[in-house]
Amino acid sequence: MNRIRTDIFYLLLPLLLLSACYNRSGRKKNIFHYNEFSGIPTLDPAFAKSQATMWPAHQLFNTLVEIDDSLHLVPSLARRWDLSADRREYTFHLRTDVWFHDDPAFPGGKGRRMLAADVVYSLSRLLDKKVASPGAWIFNGKADTLQPFEAINDSTFRLRLLRPYHPVLGILSMQYCSILPREAVEKYGTDFRRHPVGTGPFRFAAWEEGQLLVLKKNEKYFEQDSSGNRLPYLDGIRVSFYDSKATEFLLFRQRELDFINDIDASFKDEVLTKKGTLRKEWQGKINLVTSPYLNIEYLGILMDSTAAGIKESPLRIKKIRQAINYGFDRRKMTLYLRNSLGTPAESGFIPLGLPSFSAEKVKGYQYDPAKTKALLKEAGFPDGKGLPRIRLLTIAIYADMANFIAKQLEESGIPVQVEVVQKSLLIELASGSKAPFFRGSWIADYPDAENYLSVFYSKNPAPPNYTRYNNPAFDRLFEKAIAEDNDSVRYELYRQADQLVMNDAPVVPLWYDRAVRLAQTNLRDFKANPLNLLELRKTRFD
Repeated sequence: MNRIRTDIFYLLLPLLLLSACYNRSGRKKNIFHYNEFSGIPTLDPAFAKSQATMWPAHQLFNTLVEIDDSLHLVPSLARRWDLSADRREYTFHLRTDVWFHDDPAFPGGKGRRMLAADVVYSLSRLLDKKVASPGAWIFNGKADTLQPFEAINDSTFRLRLLRPYHPVLGILSMQYCSILPREAVEKYGTDFRRHPVGTGPFRFAAWEEGQLLVLKKNEKYFEQDSSGNRLPYLDGIRVSFYDSKATEFLLFRQRELDFINDIDASFKDEVLTKKGTLRKEWQGKINLVTSPYLNIEYLGILMDSTAAGIKESPLRIKKIRQAINYGFDRRKMTLYLRNSLGTPAESGFIPLGLPSFSAEKVKGYQYDPAKTKALLKEAGFPDGKGLPRIRLLTIAIYADMANFIAKQLEESGIPVQVEVVQKSLLIELASGSKAPFFRGSWIADYPDAENYLSVFYSKNPAPPNYTRYNNPAFDRLFEKAIAEDNDSVRYELYRQADQLVMNDAPVVPLWYDRAVRLAQTNLRDFKANPLNLLELRKTRFD
């Protein structure tokens, strides 16, 4: 056997052994199975910018702090933290019982204790231009430029800010801020993406890209349940990569998958009523697990007047943007296309579920075709006469939604042409100011409205400011809010900023989302959560 084949054999051996513990007649081991429809491009948390990469990162790594099911920031690798009087220095007191996964990167293959120096290394790596992490922006204009991160001793880490910035704890809970060891990154180099080493409840076993990913229980994991039992309860996780939703649903029905995330349009009416409940024939056979989800679906409108195609576009006119917002029925769309799994976004961009959300104080748009026609006339296009066709870019799974909106807008005099493109192309066009009108979504990285309003802060690049919105009045409110430590005052500033965005209409909010999962009935302590993270530390089977 040559060297290459030997390497492949030993790489796949753990995968084969775990796979052997599973067969269609039942499981011999306590393995959780799910399918990642969109594939996993990397296991390096510095690149955890999508749900597909966040989910395995959450199993493999830990952060200093994390967010519980009630959206509270709670300790994880840090036991506690102190804030200086000027609110510019956070001092974190770390746990001393946390060990990195066993790996050949360490002497004797045994993982060592996690230290404050590892926190400095991990966060500094995010800012390294050679790494080119998409998460590098999270500390821009926030962390001190001279010495942002410091290890005071092995169990004490200090973060220095340029100025007070209340949401920084939320930022530190993001998967980007996962703590990892220098030894593993230096040993594997760019291949760290497929050979991750962390402190999380599960550790890497094997990955045949596009086929199967296997994670094994971390026997040295530091967390315990209330009875003193070491977490996690599961022996491992098995991830498949079928790119067909029909295949995924079939495997779930055959009990080869333990859950599926979201419900594809091709079978949602088979499973759900229009009110968003399980149909009678499915009750007792599967569980429907839902939760408010900090995600807003929207249409974005490019505001950069210097971009090609914008100077002559009718979208540069505020009244046209407002007319679009009034021109379709969000309630009907959510009922018929989402089976009521979501709330029509008739307030601001800040979604339902955040404490600063207020439908009373932030007024968005409701369906009002008469208002649409009036705004068109005021903009110089009575009944839409002379209004050029507007091109709306979307991806295939949202084509029905885009066509629904286009049809209703057409009835009010706004001609819209829906164009379906690949997701990667849509992101590329939106990032490069080449998509005047596009479908988008914004999922919270942490539960603070700053995460949503940063989408409109003029000093931010794209991402997150895909619309290139620039309003000095908004910027002043935003900057004042993020420095404010009084919750009530900060929430009010957020609402004022959100209202400015709604008035200017660089976006068309569609719905505030819900996390929706179909799960097997033998799963226990498997819950959806507002960030839609895959949380498996306390999950078990009957």
